[in-house]
Amino acid sequence: MHTIAKVFLILTILHISLFSSEFFVLPQESEKALSSIMKSIDHSKHSIKITMYNFTHKKIANRLKAAAKRGVKVEIIFDMKSANRQKRRCMLYYLAKYKNITVYKLKGRYMKRQKRYAIMHMKMALFDHKRVIFGSANWTYSAFGKNFEILYVIDDYQIAKKYQKYFNKLLKQSKKFK
Repeated sequence: MHTIAKVFLILTILHISLFSSEFFVLPQESEKALSSIMKSIDHSKHSIKITMYNFTHKKIANRLKAAAKRGVKVEIIFDMKSANRQKRRCMLYYLAKYKNITVYKLKGRYMKRQKRYAIMHMKMALFDHKRVIFGSANWTYSAFGKNFEILYVIDDYQIAKKYQKYFNKLLKQSKKFK
């Protein structure tokens, strides 16, 4: 039993050292979750790729703007219907004007039975092809202030690679915002 415990301990330490992760429950841990997002943006050196249904949080947008000014390539896919509905508050319109930031709108797939388009409901971000942040939280003040949400942050190359592939697929279906 002693040997099994040592092996388990070694594997646990190895897992922790290979895959750093954080899990946040909002609104209780909103400040920590927001801080983790901000640090991820601040530490990005090459690229940030985001798919977000609703994004109205100006502090996060300002950090993305600062990252773009440092030369980080920022790409954001917004849900078309949500962005169109919230024109005054949606950060798509604010961020689209900056160099190194490219924003897209994605119209969901048409559903014949319901005679409407599905929505792009993802809330996910990829930082430098290695850190992934995802969960139920949109990047809005409500998500970080009053809603019951979850947010997960992980440094895992395989998850990042999978998200990158999916992001590219969504990008092909998106329309660049001008």
